[in-house]
Amino acid sequence: MTLHVLPTRTAGAAENMAADFLLLQRYPAPTAPRFRHYQWRGPAITFGYAQKFGFVRDRVAARAEESGGRLELCRRATGGGIVDHRQDWTYALVLPRGHALEEMRATQSYRLVHEALAAALRDQGVPAMAKAAEPLAADTEGATPPRADVCFDRAEIHDVIHEVTCAKIAGAAQKRNKHGLLLQGSIWQPATGTPIDWDAFEANFLDRLAAALDCPAEPVPWPEFNEDEVSALIDQYSSTEWNEFR
Repeated sequence: MTLHVLPTRTAGAAENMAADFLLLQRYPAPTAPRFRHYQWRGPAITFGYAQKFGFVRDRVAARAEESGGRLELCRRATGGGIVDHRQDWTYALVLPRGHALEEMRATQSYRLVHEALAAALRDQGVPAMAKAAEPLAADTEGATPPRADVCFDRAEIHDVIHEVTCAKIAGAAQKRNKHGLLLQGSIWQPATGTPIDWDAFEANFLDRLAAALDCPAEPVPWPEFNEDEVSALIDQYSSTEWNEFR
């Protein structure tokens, strides 16, 4: 088994979300984990599958004005909160059904990926760590802390944080189905607090991730998807029906 590393691509929000979903649904090598880093054609924000569109629209209104009305909004297939992609480093990891990491509880697979990511950031001189669980106060024992509706407003357990400033550096969202697990991750570049050689970071991250997955990383060409299915998915992720259905 190898970790398939796909070429970096730049696309709009709908195209990027469609590509990630297709990598989960239609990848031609179902026994291999697959990874891709990708970029954004213009200012974009994605938001979690379960979030209310009205809430998202209100929360990002100021950012839309900053972008001169060119800000793309797109609902992800994964959960999580609002993610601003204007200054982030974005990636997706797909684990096929039956892979050891795919079979773990969501919190554990999240932790292992973020420990690899934090180690790669430390290789670049960033004092990064995966956030540990916080002890609950006596009067809230057993309570579930509220989730952050805006991804980088607050770090949750196993997110990557800056050891000095405690700022959240990286988070991710997951979708699991009969084909496997899709993890979409984002690194908020300003939170690192230092210039990063992102090419070197990617190489370090892939080395760490391959070790966590217990398989070597191998560059592979982009898969040949059915063009009609690609177009249909891009149309879906662009549509008002998809983005405003909640």
